[in-house]
Amino acid sequence: MLDLTGIIEVDLHGMRVEEAKNKIDKVLDSAGSGVYRIRCIHGFHGGTKIKSMIYEEYSYGREPRVLRILPGNNMGTTDLVLKEYY
Repeated sequence: MLDLTGIIEVDLHGMRVEEAKNKIDKVLDSAGSGVYRIRCIHGFHGGTKIKSMIYEEYSYGREPRVLRILPGNNMGTTDLVLKEYY
């Protein structure tokens, strides 16, 4: 886990779906007020189960701390937006 001025990066490589969900939940619980985005690094060569879980579990208002989900800069990352950065 790496905090880059308001962005926390979470590496989920090699995890099962339930392990990845638990890791994301822990990061959400510990994210301070200065964190506006969580970048989930899940990769894309090993399948899309974790990416699909992120969209299913954290979008559509299911997680009140997540405003929206954005695709990352590449196919192997997904960003959870916690608040807008202006």
